Formats: sequence, structure tokens, C-alpha cells
Amino acid sequence: MSPESRRIARVLLDSPLPQLDRLFDYALPAELGEVVPGVRVRVPLRTAGRVVDGYVVELDVEDDADRPLSEVESVVSAVPVLPERLYHLCRRVADRAAGSASDVLRLVIPKRQVRVEKAWTADAPVLAPDEAALTAADALIDTYDGLRAVLDDRGRAAVEAVPQLSDDVQGWARLLAATAAHTLAAGRSSILVVPDHRDLDRLLVALEAVVPADAVVRHDSRQSNPDRYRGFLRTLEDAPCVVVGNRSAVYAPVVAGVVAVWDDGDSLLSEPLAPGVHARDAALLRQESEQSALLLVGHTRTTEAERLVAHGWLRDVRAARRVLPRVLLSTPQELERPAAQRLPSSAFLAARAAAAEGPVLIQVSRPGFAPSLVCADCRAPARCPHCGGPLGARHRGAVPVCGWCGRGAGAWTCPACSSTRLRLASSGSERTADELGRAFPGVRVIVADGAHPVERVDARPALVVATRGAEPLAEGGYRAVVLLDGARMLQAPDLRVGESCLRWWSNAAALAAPGAPVHLVGVDGAVAKALATWNQAAYARTELEHRAPLHMPPTARVAQVEGTAAAVARALESLGALSLPADAVLGPVPVEGDDVPPRVRALVRFDYGAGTRVATTLRAAVVAEAVNGRGGRGRATRSALTVRLDILDPEL
Repeated sequence: MSPESRRIARVLLDSPLPQLDRLFDYALPAELGEVVPGVRVRVPLRTAGRVVDGYVVELDVEDDADRPLSEVESVVSAVPVLPERLYHLCRRVADRAAGSASDVLRLVIPKRQVRVEKAWTADAPVLAPDEAALTAADALIDTYDGLRAVLDDRGRAAVEAVPQLSDDVQGWARLLAATAAHTLAAGRSSILVVPDHRDLDRLLVALEAVVPADAVVRHDSRQSNPDRYRGFLRTLEDAPCVVVGNRSAVYAPVVAGVVAVWDDGDSLLSEPLAPGVHARDAALLRQESEQSALLLVGHTRTTEAERLVAHGWLRDVRAARRVLPRVLLSTPQELERPAAQRLPSSAFLAARAAAAEGPVLIQVSRPGFAPSLVCADCRAPARCPHCGGPLGARHRGAVPVCGWCGRGAGAWTCPACSSTRLRLASSGSERTADELGRAFPGVRVIVADGAHPVERVDARPALVVATRGAEPLAEGGYRAVVLLDGARMLQAPDLRVGESCLRWWSNAAALAAPGAPVHLVGVDGAVAKALATWNQAAYARTELEHRAPLHMPPTARVAQVEGTAAAVARALESLGALSLPADAVLGPVPVEGDDVPPRVRALVRFDYGAGTRVATTLRAAVVAEAVNGRGGRGRATRSALTVRLDILDPEL
């Protein structure tokens, strides 16, 4: 380095401000010594007059030593926590979602733990499954047509998991564990992404049988900060490992041989924080840039996955021999018979016979006793006189309580007809358990929902009343499964309601013992047919055909633009140069709230080929509003303009 030259570092600032989402040049003073890319640093921000944290992304030497540059103030840690591959992944994800790279990095890089860092040594041993475990894993992989080729060739596949239990381990968990063992034996790391802690615990049980415990790295919100940072440091090492965690685990900085996402239709895999990227989309971008294998595994097929299968981007992988649940349909007409309450005779008799042998699963739509009440005379929904929230009953004969503010409404009067009588409009898990307890005397009843979490039940006779997604595992599988409230679930005002119901019902049916009956009550039509024939991919194809003329996702991408009326108008005007279709913009419409000035929201629909241009243009609009300091006075923390792409349920 010549005397006229100097070292510089290009730093990504850890800031949510959109105008700071770029690399800034800083001079590296000689007293800092050797600095490597990826380390945390503290740098001055002259415009704000303060010091901020950041990451060194690049190092360079420049000859123009007279260019005025601020100096890096200090190196926070010598550990390079931002490898080049992680930065490029987060940059691509942020650019596609019109967001900031620092927002994505905040999801994966934990806060520094000094004691953990001092005790860490980057010399983890290379671990591999034993021969017996590897043989069993490969045998399971070979039961799926073409799966081994996808793993070895680092391809992409949508995999239909076999709905079965083996040694109280679900088939999907065994499959993901087998792919991890196969990949670990080849000297590569795996990333296994699941929606919630229940799925994570079940997957960890499956991994115990085929993967060394020291090779498994957890990444989930239940960990303490030191444990999470310790696990993150392990993923920075060269030794391969198996990363298991929730949605943000998809960004783990390992050299991945395979990235597998279980049940990608679950909304928990969509990040609620900016920039709001779904784990499936991040996995697709990662596979494209790193050439790792990609598996989207599920009992059902999401429309996003089916679209990629139809375009040849994903390979359709299924088991060579499919042992499917025995699904029986009870139509709405059966519930109209005088003797039928919520259970038609066929489902009632099946549940009574199965309850004599072991546990029976009863799936309901909502928790609580009676989540909603109506006027007994005019059937108008009962609302809280204080806040307008829905009134519900916590148990039989209880004073109605508001679901929003929690206040009691003992002296309620219907505003429509002045009646003071209330009627139970729906049955929650607790009321269903109360009713079934009287219909099945002598049989224990177990409630499993958010307020009463249950992970497992034994093989003794029982009625397990569970809300969707809260169903516990049963020893040996459930002797019968009854799916209630299907018609009510399908009435939800949601674009994906049919797709979601099919996923909830399929996951519950997969908990049944081999040959056990699965009764879907009160539902007919395409969704019921797809469950009965276990052909969820055909239903996804039909959904795509219906959405295509409406340009609704995933046949088109959707951006949600929200902010002040002037800011949204300027953002939409900037899209005019992109030659989008005339019907691309829906809205804007007012957003409920007390913001000053009021906020509005609009949707922009566009083809995938225009995604880069739309995201870049909208991001530029967000930066322009931030730089110009435009915003409301009612809430200082709210930006004048926010943009979110690929929302799961676009609603205007």
C-alpha cells in the first residue's frame, strides 16, 4: 500500500431507516489492526451526530486519501458474524421484498453474548450418522420416487409426505430426519424449517434416531440468548451440521446441502416484521443462488408450490406406495335431520366404537366455551356496549364477556330489538367437551387448545377435543378422527380459506392409526372431495385456475402500499412508467385508525417478470418519503409510506 493510499471499509449500518440501506465507506485507522469482512463495528453517523452499529461487508484500498471520510470508531468483535454468502442472501431477499437488508439480518444474527464468544472455539468435529442409521435413512428416502436424485443433484421438489405414524413419530418428521442424515453423511449441512414449537419438538425426536446429537443446532425463539448465540456461532463453522428451527432458520449461515420447509402453507412461516418475507420465498432465493437442494414437504400442496410444479421449477415427488387415511364424508343434509345435533349418526357411532379401544380426536374450529353470542330474538350478533367487541360466554350460565376489552355485560340489551335474552351462536372446544362428556358417559374428555396445551395422550380410551393445529399426538394413533365445524371454517372471509381448511383437516387425518376412520362432518364440494380422495394437488391446480382471471396470488404478485393519501398517490404515480395493466391498482381506500393525517391503502398486482422493476420503484418511493421527512404527526413512529410485497391474504 502506497503512502498516499488508505484502507477503507464498506459498512452496512444496522438501522431501520430506508435511506440508510446501502454500503457506506469509512476509513480504517491503523490502530484498529487487522480487520476482516463480516465483523461488527461502531461507526459515526455524521448527519445524526451519533454512533451506530454496523457490519463490515467489504474491504478495499483507495488512492484518493484526500476524500473526506469518517473513520471506523471501534471493532465490537473480531468474530466475522456476517459471511459473504449471508449478506448476499439477505440483500437478494430484501431487494425482492422492497425492504432493508438490515431488517433481514436482524432475524438471523442474535445479539452478541461476550461470555459465549470468549468460550467459543471454531473447531467442531465432523460428525456423521452411524451405518445403521444411514441405512435406515436411505431406505426411507428410496420409498419416494426420485427423492434421492433431487438430494444428490441438488434439485428442487414438492414432496407429498406419507400420512402415517411409526413408533409415535410422524412420517413427515421421519422423512426430514432421513434427508438430514443423508446430507450429513455426504459432508454437507441441512436446514430444516418448521412452523411452530410443536413441529420442532416432533422433528427433534425423529432426528435423535438418525443424527448425532452434537450435530443438531436449534434456532428458535424459546432458546435463551446465550444458547441462541452459541448455536449461531456453530453455524459459522466449516463442520457440517443440521439446523432445525422456525421461519428465520432459513437464513442460517451454513453451506447448505439441502433446505427443507415443512407445511409451507402455515401462516406462521410468514415473517410479520418488515420486510415480511415468507420462509418459502427465502428458501427459493437461497437455492437459486447457492445451488442447494430444496424440498417443500407437506400433506397438502399450496397453490404457490403447485404453480412452481406446473412451471417445471419444482419436481413432483410422491411415495411409491401410498397408504392413505380412510376419509368418510357426512354431508350438510345429514345434519338437518331431527336427531342430528353436531354429530351425524355415522360419525357418532364410529366415535363411540373407537372410544372403547383408544383415543378419539374431535377437531373443532375455536377455543373457549361459546366464543360468540347472538340475540335470542332477532339473531343479531351481541356486541359490547363499551367497545363494540363480540360477546362470548366462558362457561354455561356465565355473564357475557367482551372478547376485546374483557368487560362483563350483565345488563345487555339488543340495540336492534331491545331484547335482553342471549343465545349461544357457536361452540368452542370447552363447550364441545361438555356436550360430548354427557353423550359419552364414563369416557375421559381431554381439551387441547391454546389455553390447555397438550403434547401427547396415551393409548387409553379418551375423547380429545382439540382446536385446529393444537392436536396432540396419540400413542399408536387415534382410533377415529372426527372433523367438526367444517362449514363454519369455510365461511371465513379469506382468499385461501379452502386451501387452509384442507391443510388443517389433512394434518389431523394424518394422526389417525392405520385403517382408522376419518369423518369430515357437514362439508361437501371440491374441498371435501380433495380430502376424501387425498388429491390435494388437484385442488391446488383448480384454485390456480380460478384465481388466474382475477390476477390474484399466486398467479400474480401483489404489493400493499399504505401511507398518507399524498404519499400513496406519489408512489402509485411512480409506477406509471412501468406500463402495468390498467387494472393493476386496486384502491386506495381509507385505513381505520386515528392517524393524523389519515392513512389509505392500495394493492398493486403485477406479473412475476415485472417484480424487480416494481420492487425497485416502490422502494425508491419509500426512500424518497423518508428523506423528505413526510409523515403524520399523530404517531411519530409511523412512516409516511410503507410497502409490503407478497402478503398471504390481500384484503382491501
